Amino acid sequence: MNTKPSYLGLLNAISNGETEAECYLNAWAATTPSDDVRQVISTVALREGEHGKAFAKRMCELGYAVQPRDDGKGAERMAIAASRTLTDREKFDKLGLGRAAETDKPDFFARMFDNPDIDIQTGQLLGRYIAEERDSGRMFQGCYEALCAQPSNTVNTEPASTEDRLTRIEGLLAQLLERQSC
Repeated sequence: MNTKPSYLGLLNAISNGETEAECYLNAWAATTPSDDVRQVISTVALREGEHGKAFAKRMCELGYAVQPRDDGKGAERMAIAASRTLTDREKFDKLGLGRAAETDKPDFFARMFDNPDIDIQTGQLLGRYIAEERDSGRMFQGCYEALCAQPSNTVNTEPASTEDRLTRIEGLLAQLLERQSC
């Protein structure tokens, strides 16, 4: 008889959080007028989606399914990310992204390894996840700092052409269809 892993809640929380982040980051990428910001946001969104699926897969391998959890702030994050009136800088501020890590506080990610029961495969997955999350944080920070250095980041304007907008809409529709087929 298998015993329920003591770290199952951690895997579930990561899967839920990363899956939600992919959704709102994709919404942001679809609304930003900046190709540079879109590149960063899209890259991180892909990582988040992969993390959500990888942790769901690991739970499945352990004999469990992801239990959906709602922290009550998902709709707010989505509204911020999808806004066409907020600037990218305002989105970074409101979503709490792009700030340098606080070095005077305990490392949030390091605590994940405090559990001595974590098996090798889960430990490897957590290690990769942590490395990518830290890199994503650096990417966000660099993007945010670049936005702050710009003389004006006050108005979120639409992309230059209708063709660009249609291309982004088609991409979003393809992503929606892909998610519904899962």
